[in-house]
Amino acid sequence: MLEAGAQSRDVWATGLVSTPSSSFLLAACGGWGLLVPPTALLSAQPMYSTVMTPLLLLQGVCGCCGALRPRYKRLVDNIFPEDSEDGLVKSNMEKLTFYALSAPEKLDRIGAYLSERLSRDVARHRYGYVCIAMEALDQLLMACHCQSINLFVESFLKMVAKLLESEKPNLQILGTNSFVKFANIEEDTPSYHRSYDFFVSRFSEMCHSSYDDVETRTKIRLSGIKGLQGVVRKTVNDELQANIWEPQHMDKIVPSLLYNLQQVEETESRSPSPLQSTDKEKENPAELAERCLRELLGRAAYGNIKNAIKPVLMHLDNHTLWEPKVFAVRCFKIIMYSIQPQHSHLVIQQLLSHLDANSKSAATIRAGIVEVLSEAAVIAATGPVGPTVLEVFNTLLRQLRLSIDYELTGSYDSAINIGIKIIKEHEERMFQEAVIKTIGSFASTLPTYQRSEVMLFIMGKVPLPSVHHSMEPGKAGENRNRLIQVMLLKSLLQVSLGFQCNNMLTALPSSFLDPLLSSALMEDIELRLFVLEILVSLIDRRGSRHKFSTISTVPDISVLKLKVDKCSRPDTLFMKKHSQQLYQHIYLSCNDPSNVQAHYEALYALLVMISIELANEEVVVDLVRLVLAVQDLALTNEDNLPGYNRCALHALCAAYLNLISQLTTVPAFCQYIHEVIEMRKKDAPYLLPEDVFEEKPRWSKNVDHIDMELLFLQSKVSEILGGSGYNSDRLSTPYVPQLTDEDRLSKRKSIGETISLQVEVESRNSPEKEEKAPAEEITFETLKNAIVDSVAVEERERERRRQVVEKFQKAPFEEIAAHCGARASLLQSKLNQIFELTIRPPPSPSGTITASFGQTQNHSIPVYEMKFPDLCVY
Repeated sequence: MLEAGAQSRDVWATGLVSTPSSSFLLAACGGWGLLVPPTALLSAQPMYSTVMTPLLLLQGVCGCCGALRPRYKRLVDNIFPEDSEDGLVKSNMEKLTFYALSAPEKLDRIGAYLSERLSRDVARHRYGYVCIAMEALDQLLMACHCQSINLFVESFLKMVAKLLESEKPNLQILGTNSFVKFANIEEDTPSYHRSYDFFVSRFSEMCHSSYDDVETRTKIRLSGIKGLQGVVRKTVNDELQANIWEPQHMDKIVPSLLYNLQQVEETESRSPSPLQSTDKEKENPAELAERCLRELLGRAAYGNIKNAIKPVLMHLDNHTLWEPKVFAVRCFKIIMYSIQPQHSHLVIQQLLSHLDANSKSAATIRAGIVEVLSEAAVIAATGPVGPTVLEVFNTLLRQLRLSIDYELTGSYDSAINIGIKIIKEHEERMFQEAVIKTIGSFASTLPTYQRSEVMLFIMGKVPLPSVHHSMEPGKAGENRNRLIQVMLLKSLLQVSLGFQCNNMLTALPSSFLDPLLSSALMEDIELRLFVLEILVSLIDRRGSRHKFSTISTVPDISVLKLKVDKCSRPDTLFMKKHSQQLYQHIYLSCNDPSNVQAHYEALYALLVMISIELANEEVVVDLVRLVLAVQDLALTNEDNLPGYNRCALHALCAAYLNLISQLTTVPAFCQYIHEVIEMRKKDAPYLLPEDVFEEKPRWSKNVDHIDMELLFLQSKVSEILGGSGYNSDRLSTPYVPQLTDEDRLSKRKSIGETISLQVEVESRNSPEKEEKAPAEEITFETLKNAIVDSVAVEERERERRRQVVEKFQKAPFEEIAAHCGARASLLQSKLNQIFELTIRPPPSPSGTITASFGQTQNHSIPVYEMKFPDLCVY
């Protein structure tokens, strides 16, 4: 009691004491301490009010008294040592952790109080205590997983934001490390209102740090990348968290990572040890940024790819990184290897859209985008290109046409931008080659059936004008259509490389082969060469083309290690349908006086590929006949071929017969061909490929008179092969170019058009109607004349059709209308004549009348008075 009285007197002297709830006052009354509610004191007599008013004003002064403060505050205060250098008091920290686990409802108050102390220490620059507070927060965060953790996290994030806002690099790094630890924690309860916008902005800003000290700048950038990585890990897989894939976040995260990717350090000359390389990788912002970017893209779902790729494209545009192409290619290699394979076509579609958006940019920029497309297509070979394959090629072909227009016109827009941008032709050519390479890269990833569709699609884009129509010339004598033909055929050649199919009849339909072979007969030597190379690539399914890059008479073809299998049934059907068409175009291509060495090499390769890939006995016989016909073509020289071309044809025949004789494995045939070649080596080396197809060809102008011993005689070849089971009758028949199936079809159509049923109205009393014409004797000459006549009729019919088409294309509208009106009136007059002859008017009930010329005429009833049978009523 005495102690209580003494304590009461002390209270009276000091004024008041605050309880933990500050709801009662300890007042002094008669020497004894009494706990009295404040309201009771204020409602007492005036003397008490006069005394107690200053006591109420001093309420809370004793809050500094440790014995009377809340327990959670005392536990928090006890973890801080007197000297910050001593670090966190671990024993007291264990007590605080136990208290937080025992009373989770106090966790939010603990966090708020720690936040208050940390803010005060930051303001007073007591950074040692700041580190202690963050360490305590981290331990509490790792230990507590109750439902009240969300309120504690809010206090924690406020403290992290406070550190990140500081200008001190050490505090920024400290706050980042705490946030990374928090990001690795899996929370038991979701948070519906938490936002990370500030952290995304601040970490992105740290990634672009320009601090003066290099080492400190590197640490800040590393912290920024780690912070972004923490944000991604915390939010990317939680649908209840903030959507990190939204454009406002991706536009900050992705460019920050790409900015650090550009800061690639040079590799050291000696390779470090694995431990050293790991430490170096951790200290390198570029390597850490690459890992973070790979992790981000690897977590991207199907609908988020677009938002992740668009910032990459914008970053490359803003920093003009397409032109060197190195960094752009590296970025998209990272992207293609990081995303899921089934999402690769989305990246390609984004690149195609970006290429369209930059269609009027410089050629170097467009070439960089196309180069990236090519690399992405190669990586995407394991995944699908997408449901719209033809759209990819359509976009590339459209860019190819635009580039040709730019090259010819000299501007990106002839009506607006003349003189604003200077277009360099060599840059446009470089872009065109890049597009063609990309088309080949895309095609290499497609299956056979899709590649066939792509080839048919490209072939449909090739302008193939009529022989009788000239195309308008372009700039500097160059023809726009010719440039388009060259580029499209180059693209088609790239697509055909490596083409392999089991059934060529379905892979190469007539709708593709017919226009392709018609291109082989163009006057342009470059176009014809492309067509021949395309045919060789399509037929070469075993990759044997490189073995016949040059023309030569190989003594033993076993060194070539050729793979020759029996012709399959689909190949046999293909040759039955298209062989004569192929032979005809080979024959006509050989007869072109503008051929150079490359053309003969391509023709030789085409003959060899047919012999290896598609040959059976019938095809071998036809090929031998074809080559012998080419030899006769060089001998007769009806088209006045130059001397070099005639020697080249003889050399071509020698090289092919040397090869086919060894493929047939007929000893007598091989011996005969070998003898003729040896005779040529002695007496006429200019008829062999070793002399003709050289850099400086050796050929003779006098090839009109060649000894029979130096020629391959058809009778001799027929005799030898006929004795080995080949069709000797067919071998002895000279080859004559035949019409293709399409020509035969049109021929039948024209013949059908000329056949008409003629009804001759003769008098019934004519005695000549029963006479029959004598049967005409059918002989060989009759059939021959019929064939010649039918060919002439066919030519006249084609000429007539051409004139009709040309008239309707070029004639004015009035002339066409008048012509059609005249034809209509002519048709009506003919119909009237037929009706007059076939329809007899019924006899007149009034009898007959006599005309003024003395002829009797039936008086017909008017039509409206005539009575028709029921069957005629309609």
